[in-house]
Amino acid sequence: MEINNEKIASQAYELAYKYEQQRQHCSQCTLAAIMETFDVVDPNLFKAADGLTGGTVMSTQGTCGALSGGILAISSLTGRSYQAFCNGQSDHTWDYVRKLYFTFVEKYGSPIGCMVQKQLFGKSFDLLNQEERIEFANAGAHVDKCPSVCGDVAKWTTELILEIQKTSM
Repeated sequence: MEINNEKIASQAYELAYKYEQQRQHCSQCTLAAIMETFDVVDPNLFKAADGLTGGTVMSTQGTCGALSGGILAISSLTGRSYQAFCNGQSDHTWDYVRKLYFTFVEKYGSPIGCMVQKQLFGKSFDLLNQEERIEFANAGAHVDKCPSVCGDVAKWTTELILEIQKTSM
């Protein structure tokens, strides 16, 4: 069973890595890989993830888009439902989201996009500036840097979702 889970998580890593290289938009690449790995694609959730790209609308000042994609995937399973919200209930759990968050911060030093860039590139880029976005790309952003971040988050998230599924059986 564990070997199978490892294979599933590895598949998510590879998909996210490839998608970031080919299609970009880290939040969507990460989320797509996770959704496809579990064969549960939510077109509305996927579309909603787009604005989280590049540390929130390419600003790099918000949460890394890859991490946001993973958080969305887990929250879609464990988050508070609209019905519970309307009823004033708080029937959600952040345990798994926290695990993802702290795993990410342990490896990348911060959840903030510009800080992740500093760790990967030695500097951060203003992705809202066309010249800096080109410099970012030329520095290998979509060759191996951002793809590896997306891959890591997709793998970690997949492992957590498998854990969620196991505990809910």
